[in-house]
Amino acid sequence: MKNTPTTTPDTPDRGDSLGPRRPGKVPPRGPGNTARPPAPVPAPDPAPVSASDPGSASASVTPSATASSEADNTAKSSAIMAAGTLVSRILGFVRTALLTVAIGSTAMAADIFESANTIPNIIYMLLAGGVFNVVLVPQLIKAAKKPDKGSDYTSRLITLAMIVMAAATLAITLAAAPIMVALTSNWSPAMLALGTAFALWTFPQIFFYGVYAVLGQVLNANGRFGAYMWAPVANNVVAIGVIGLYLAMFGSYQAGGDQLAEWTTGQTVLLAGGHTLGIVVQALVLFVPLSRLGLGLKPKFGWKGMGLRSTGKLAGYTLVTMMAGNVVNLLVARLVSGATEARASLGEASGSGGPFEGLDPAVVEASIPGLMALNIAQLITVLPHSVFVLSLATVLFNQLARSLHRDDVPEALATISRGLRNFAVPMMFSTVVVLVLAGPLGRVFAGSSETAAASAVAIGQLLILLALGMPFRSAHIYLMRLFYAAENARIPMLVQVGTAAFTLIIAYVASIFMPSWAMAYLMVSVFTLLHVAQFVAAHVLVRRHYGDYGAGEVLDAYLRTGVASVVSGVAGALVLWLIGGYSGGFPWSTIITALVSCAVVGLVMLVVYFVMLRAMRLPELAEFLGPLARRIPGLAR
Repeated sequence: MKNTPTTTPDTPDRGDSLGPRRPGKVPPRGPGNTARPPAPVPAPDPAPVSASDPGSASASVTPSATASSEADNTAKSSAIMAAGTLVSRILGFVRTALLTVAIGSTAMAADIFESANTIPNIIYMLLAGGVFNVVLVPQLIKAAKKPDKGSDYTSRLITLAMIVMAAATLAITLAAAPIMVALTSNWSPAMLALGTAFALWTFPQIFFYGVYAVLGQVLNANGRFGAYMWAPVANNVVAIGVIGLYLAMFGSYQAGGDQLAEWTTGQTVLLAGGHTLGIVVQALVLFVPLSRLGLGLKPKFGWKGMGLRSTGKLAGYTLVTMMAGNVVNLLVARLVSGATEARASLGEASGSGGPFEGLDPAVVEASIPGLMALNIAQLITVLPHSVFVLSLATVLFNQLARSLHRDDVPEALATISRGLRNFAVPMMFSTVVVLVLAGPLGRVFAGSSETAAASAVAIGQLLILLALGMPFRSAHIYLMRLFYAAENARIPMLVQVGTAAFTLIIAYVASIFMPSWAMAYLMVSVFTLLHVAQFVAAHVLVRRHYGDYGAGEVLDAYLRTGVASVVSGVAGALVLWLIGGYSGGFPWSTIITALVSCAVVGLVMLVVYFVMLRAMRLPELAEFLGPLARRIPGLAR
């Protein structure tokens, strides 16, 4: 849920060496032209935490000492956010790895729990996530210009959001049973009963996701970026503690048993209730930094005159965009859920022909990826985007909004170009890392049962298919931020609705001809194709509405980092081969050996990659390492 564009103050830095060589011209005014935001967002007084873009360019302006200071502040803000995201993701990996030890990764109970635990997040995003994440901040910044610094407006907005989310959560939780029936495919009554029991404990998460989002946007609007990114750390710490307690009480997953028959109420309460507790903590910890804003927030009722009607059009477009994407997520999860029932059937029929002829039934069941395996693969492939792209893009969004408010389209395009080129450094390398280490990475999250290697292969196959779309996904999301910065949510809506329709058509037509056990493979393939298509659409739309953003230079950066990544990948594959990574050796033995293998191979790849980029004299390398180079003596050399 964490693409969170925000707008905060500061004068932009105009370092002239980083922008595109040929900035796009300002398009003429006219219908459909979005060069000027339809509802300009005024920049408030400077906040303690700066969030300007360091180095977005206009070639004719010389950087000032003030701009340099603001660039450092931006780097600091981005670094704090990236650090919070990285720590949270690492803990999330630990949580997921422990969970697969507890209940398996391609096992029946794992898929049932994952379905019940994933639905609340998707439903929250479906109901209000887009409005909270995109619409609130500009309105909060406008309110901050008032004499009370937005205290009254913010209090009323928080009160309204909590009432709406509480009512929606109550209604959805009461409808847990029919929702589980509607959002799963071919589940038996016993599977649905367990899924509904999980859902009754996990669906209250919807309310706390809403609290977390609205409080986080209030903090972001006041320049406090860190807390929103660090709060999920608390969630993961609680979840890890819960899973540790589960393992101490109930032991680890063992293949071959009947999970449905053996599952107890205590396991349900601890696992599902404990994960909900983590979301509760994630939301509540934000009240601490919120209280330090000094706004004197308190419950306030009466929402007439708050300007919500003027926000309605933008919110409407954004809501449709989020609905389209999250309806797809729900329906895709429903398709993939069919693998849960098919897995057991294939295991029983493994001796009667077909693609799994002659295999042990337990191995067959472990080889079929379901919703848990799909979500693990997505968790791994989204990490580079979350750490390296989202944190910086969240800060750069502010510069885009201010540039467009001033009608400075060339500066906005320079910011787009600079961001895309810098993102090439981590994203191309991360893509090759996932491709090379797909097997060992899968093993890390395959649990500890005797069929873990088969589960690892299934996860690894999904990783390879998803990795191919990683750079396109990040580039598309960042390009769409240009339209959100202009308060033009209509264009992203059209792109999202179009690709959502295309996804569902392909998925449901293909599902007629493909077996249920192959649904996860189908969906990750579709996802990768759509990431490419979305990027192409975003590229065309940005050029049409705003002009050239230096696409040639962006392509050059990706090609050069791509070459360096492939060379590092060859070196990494050789090391992996030497330690038995392609013959079922050391990397496949245990979770620990898989982690060690990933660390060794990854380090070799990283060294080769940086040597290659250094030899190429890639300017984006120095820019990407800038914040670290200022803190680590000798790194700049």
